[in-house]
Amino acid sequence: MKDPMAFLLWVKGPAFDLALAVFIIGILLRILEILLPGRAPNYAEPRGGEWGPGFRTIVSRSMADSGTFQRAAFNVIVGYIWHLGFLISLLLFVPHIAVFASLSGMSWPGLPNPVIDGVTVITLGALLGMLVHRLRHPVMRFLSTFEDYLTWGVVFAVVFSGYLAYHRIINPYPLALGLHLLMVEVMLILFPFTKLMHAITFLFSRWYTGAIAGRKGVES
Repeated sequence: MKDPMAFLLWVKGPAFDLALAVFIIGILLRILEILLPGRAPNYAEPRGGEWGPGFRTIVSRSMADSGTFQRAAFNVIVGYIWHLGFLISLLLFVPHIAVFASLSGMSWPGLPNPVIDGVTVITLGALLGMLVHRLRHPVMRFLSTFEDYLTWGVVFAVVFSGYLAYHRIINPYPLALGLHLLMVEVMLILFPFTKLMHAITFLFSRWYTGAIAGRKGVES
């Protein structure tokens, strides 16, 4: 690339603004798509509340039950590892916190860089493990779609490009940082329109499941 700095400035400026706009508008549209149809009237007498059971179900369904763990222990364990690793790297890396602070005005303490670096390596290993398991497991391979591999690839590219930029493996550094930011922007654009959106919609679906069960007076 002839001018890495110009590339970095473009990625940090117009490209980021566009990606963020698509991300926010896309999420709002998806949420409206969920909320606007509403619910059909339920004339049965409620036997319990909705809000408490709904929030309890969000928590309880986030923990794998014993049956699921026995059937798919690898998916459960490695899935938790990479999700938690991704969140830690995203939310507790000091430069990332600075970005959030510039956008929202809110800031919080971060973790030391060596800790984030170690978490990133573990996250990359877990993501690779998930891919290999998907390719080798006959049922998962049969059920997997292009979107599954696309979302995996985008998440992996974001984490891996960040690792390369942090260690300055790609030179010059503006190019490495620009590539990482570009991968982040690709993820932001795809987020509302792919399975990545489950990071938000799972809250609605699990709350709704618990709320309906609570109204009926049964345990979700």
